Amino acid sequence: MPLTAVAGLVGTLLALLRDEGATHVGCAHDRVIRSFRNGLWPGYKTEAGVPPDLLAQFPVAEEAIVALGIPLWPMVELEADDALATAAARFAGDPAVEQVLVCTPDKDLAQVVRGGRVVLRDRRRDLTYDETGVREKWGVPPATIPDWLALVGDAADGFPGIPGFGAVTAAAVLAAFGSLEGVRDMPPDGWPPTVRGAPRLAATLRDRWADALLFRDLATLRLDAPLPERTAEDLRWRGADAGAWEAFCDRWELPGLRRRPHRWREA
Repeated sequence: MPLTAVAGLVGTLLALLRDEGATHVGCAHDRVIRSFRNGLWPGYKTEAGVPPDLLAQFPVAEEAIVALGIPLWPMVELEADDALATAAARFAGDPAVEQVLVCTPDKDLAQVVRGGRVVLRDRRRDLTYDETGVREKWGVPPATIPDWLALVGDAADGFPGIPGFGAVTAAAVLAAFGSLEGVRDMPPDGWPPTVRGAPRLAATLRDRWADALLFRDLATLRLDAPLPERTAEDLRWRGADAGAWEAFCDRWELPGLRRRPHRWREA
């Protein structure tokens, strides 16, 4: 079967380690696409629309990550984003850690940013967001990202948000009032003057209040993913195991990847 996605993943991970100087690393993976959130909202993302040849590469991708010597966090009930959020919270508190870089373009991970210690790295666009960067990009502090997503929705995750609330409007009211509850409890005449149709939007939020709370729950990342690593030292990358890596390449007929790792684990 085609394994282009696996080869691309290997190249990305090795570039992170070789070119960007990552010393300690963990890789979160959705073993299945559905999660507990599908039981909360029927429209939440599923494997529908994902090409079958891509889904077939999921288990091979896990093998590649392990063969490279990178700790793997495969999620089933939770999602990969929950694993990343858990890791960020756990290892940011380790005194041996200088900085945690969460490498993903997903905006929901902006909620885990903490000052300049936990930052969001979008490698595709070569952008890094600290807490100031999150405020500049989305108009709200990291902790308010779930409230913002509840209002504007998240097409990638399959929930629509509250009708009438675009990104700018949601940012304006949340910046002014701090939370969904703050927006709901403020009379429309107290809303920022830049927000048009405040009475209509306020009425819509009240009518769809249960949905707003549900969407915020969907957008709020869990911090209790089952990660076995407890300290930063558990995440130190010591290189790929030569025997395991070569066996992986032989099993899946990937001779072009045999010599790709730039560091080998010492016996």
